[in-house]
Amino acid sequence: MRVSAIVLAAGEGRRLGGDVPKAFASIGGRPLALRTLERIFSVSMIERVTLVVPAAQLERCETLLKGDPALRHRPWRLQVGGATRQQSAQRGLEEAGESDLILIHDAARPFVSAQLIIRCIEAAMRHDAAVPGLPARDTIKIVKDHWIEKTLERDSLWEIQTPQVFRRELIVAAQENAARAGLEVSDDALAVERFGKPVFVVEGERLNFKITVPEDVWLAELLLREGRVS
Repeated sequence: MRVSAIVLAAGEGRRLGGDVPKAFASIGGRPLALRTLERIFSVSMIERVTLVVPAAQLERCETLLKGDPALRHRPWRLQVGGATRQQSAQRGLEEAGESDLILIHDAARPFVSAQLIIRCIEAAMRHDAAVPGLPARDTIKIVKDHWIEKTLERDSLWEIQTPQVFRRELIVAAQENAARAGLEVSDDALAVERFGKPVFVVEGERLNFKITVPEDVWLAELLLREGRVS
């Protein structure tokens, strides 16, 4: 079964700070997006990868990829992202080819393991749509103007990660449906949910966290220094 990947790196990353988009922030001396791409390419089932980047960073990204010994000969291609995550995912789909499965991953999750990627792909083969997730460890409350309105039952709450893997025809139809309906979805699984199709959840990984704020960079650097990740 043919698998293509889309890596989303078009966000500005304002919460991270700095003068470069988040995907190009240095983690252990290497751009974040390149670390993530190397993890994706570690899975031989994936035939090609489309990296979705801001238009202003297209040339810079191409130079980085062509100059990286681990990636320059890999089957990657670049696509310009849109104004929202959803638009970027749709543009990535335009370049994903005719693969049976489409894997969509956040460039800001550089420590995803090959084992997790494979588990998600295998689950999507069986269930058509699969995402990784972890049971919520904290109590979650709905808060308005700093006042608690409701406490949610933690037993049924999961923190959803990427990579998210779908049958190609399913995710294309789901994204087209979301676009027609004017829906802005926060992840690709939600587009499939709104399309009326079920999504299977596999056990995720704590190290597959998303680099969002400066504290995440500090943690990533610490894990690299201690040899917990590579």
